[in-house]
Amino acid sequence: MTSPTTAIRTEALSRSFDGRLALDGLDLEVASGEVLALLGPNGAGKTTTVRLLNGVLRPDRGAATVLGLDSTEDGDEVRRRTGVLTENAGLDDRLTARENLEFAARIRGFGAAEAARRVDDQLERFAMGDQADLPTAGFSTGQRKRLALARALLHDPEILFLDEPTSGLDPTATRDVTNLIGTLARQHGRTVVLATHFLGEAGRIADRMAVLDHGRLRAIGRPDDLAAELWDGIPADIDLGRPATSSVLGLIAAVDGVIHHEVRATGTTINVRDRAAFARVLHTLSTQDVDVFGANLRRASMEDVYFALENSFATEREPAT
Repeated sequence: MTSPTTAIRTEALSRSFDGRLALDGLDLEVASGEVLALLGPNGAGKTTTVRLLNGVLRPDRGAATVLGLDSTEDGDEVRRRTGVLTENAGLDDRLTARENLEFAARIRGFGAAEAARRVDDQLERFAMGDQADLPTAGFSTGQRKRLALARALLHDPEILFLDEPTSGLDPTATRDVTNLIGTLARQHGRTVVLATHFLGEAGRIADRMAVLDHGRLRAIGRPDDLAAELWDGIPADIDLGRPATSSVLGLIAAVDGVIHHEVRATGTTINVRDRAAFARVLHTLSTQDVDVFGANLRRASMEDVYFALENSFATEREPAT
């Protein structure tokens, strides 16, 4: 049974197209208020997952619940409570920005006065008041993405599905959209599923990452936790102002949780089992009056973890010789 704090749950969710398995037995749970980065190359199954969760596609087998609703049987209600931004903005270029939003609001069932209020609120939120009455045919990619995101938020959805929201954007527009997504999650408590290729942006706002490979969920978790499974410990640098002496290295080696250490020109680099072990190392050096000028625990980025996983998947797929 789905927990009240669970926004999305799938069990063995699968879908094929023309005999090709696009999604293969997906088991996934997303907590309410969580930002999940759904990662993988083209063809991994990201867009198929988003469409299945919104009831746009029917699964071949398995099931999905979204906000406690069956996404297949209750698709209309699911879509009333979720917002979706696809890679293609899907705007009507014959209409102005305001008209695009008003049309979407009326389709959602809002009366004229409420639709106008919501449209004005979104135009202000996305700083598009100056472009409100201009035809969208002349909009830049960044303007079109912002307008499409405004449209997805018109009805104040509980879950936001974003499929490549920063694709085609310049660095400034990418930053703006990413910051907005982070704000929606952190300040407004929305659950966000972010399907993307852009790992840097995802790493800034996502709580967990889920990696799809050829339709299968191959890894899911916090980047730090996945990194601990991939590599032998967490690397850290300690600046002592000079190379670590043998006595200092002896102190470090004796600390529980230290896996490896080596001398560097300005101190030492160590590998520790977890953050607590790193804290114990620093405490030990302090109590032994060893001067420490700087210490940095090198947390693995989402890019580090993703590419390490992709390399391991590629190795698994290589035929035996």
